[in-house]
Amino acid sequence: MIREELRKHKFIVFGAEHYNPLGIVRSLGEEGIRPIVIIIDGGPPLTSKSKYIQRVHHVKDRNDGLCILVGKYIDKECPAFIYASDDTLVSLLDAHYDELKGKFYFFNAGEKGKLEYYLNKKNIGDLAVKCGLNFLETQVVNNGDIPEKINYPIITKPIDSTAIGWKRDMYICNNEKELKEAFTKIHSPIVMIQRYIIKKNEYCLEGFSCNHGHDLFISIQSSYNYKLPMSYSPYMTVNNFNNMNNVFPGLQAMFREIGFEGIFEVEFLVAEDGKLYFGEINFRNSTWSYASTCAGMNLPILWADSMLLGHQVDNCRKEIGEPGFTAMVELTDFKERVIKSKYSIIKWIKDLKKCKCRYYIGRNDWRPVLSMLESRIIKS
Repeated sequence: MIREELRKHKFIVFGAEHYNPLGIVRSLGEEGIRPIVIIIDGGPPLTSKSKYIQRVHHVKDRNDGLCILVGKYIDKECPAFIYASDDTLVSLLDAHYDELKGKFYFFNAGEKGKLEYYLNKKNIGDLAVKCGLNFLETQVVNNGDIPEKINYPIITKPIDSTAIGWKRDMYICNNEKELKEAFTKIHSPIVMIQRYIIKKNEYCLEGFSCNHGHDLFISIQSSYNYKLPMSYSPYMTVNNFNNMNNVFPGLQAMFREIGFEGIFEVEFLVAEDGKLYFGEINFRNSTWSYASTCAGMNLPILWADSMLLGHQVDNCRKEIGEPGFTAMVELTDFKERVIKSKYSIIKWIKDLKKCKCRYYIGRNDWRPVLSMLESRIIKS
């Protein structure tokens, strides 16, 4: 049951035409809350077509979206909840923290610029080590500079994940020659060079924190059903968070140090020997958040409820049961397994039917995926 107090507030989803903000819209809508959506135009219509939306504002960029927020939705008596769905939006809200404080509930770390600092991959990695977690050996260099001491293989990453097209700067290099060649293609002026290991799997943890980071709840952990070397897998198994390798104390220390209030995702790399390495924290709703909703732990609602209370609501955890359930990014998985790998389409359809969570095909919300497919067919 949603506390009646929540219904007095507006809920604003800020994002693009992507299944990440669509998951937020559905999480709210399935609990009887019709959100306002600010959509940054670009790409086939998806999020904006959900049946759960109360009102849509289409904007050309993030700054225009911010103008909509402060121009139309400030209510100091009953502040609206803002849900950010990508790192650049988190960075934008962080930069305007002083302007938004007390007027909205939004993902923040209690002061201007603090989240921006921890969006830096090296900074968040250093904090992880300080709090007792493993982090792969890392160096930060100017584009083109070869470190004096370096153990190959390595992977290159932009230091800032808010940079446009940051994934294009990721290269696996087995020697100095390959690294020099990668530098000629990398756009970022500052590059993080990190030891590369062959991963056994990954864990993605979804949750929320409130009370300035002192109350931390992790609802689910997702592991991938097959590996892709440079990307996430679009087909996964979802279970309750089980504090694998006792990582919770370290994460709790990190969130308290940061003072974060909001929905988040934490990523861990699982080495072939089972050792866990901290990857990053996404200080926003992630793509896999909707799987938590399907598991009975609706993070957008739980976070909002907890922010009004000033502490974590009781009885957040719901038991999933072994062996968990599967979730799928349907279009991407079809491309990876059926088109690229020649996996049987009959078997794929059976896998799809078994999924408790489908990120495109809503449980009762078909218009987004139909609209997107129609747009792609017309464009082709």
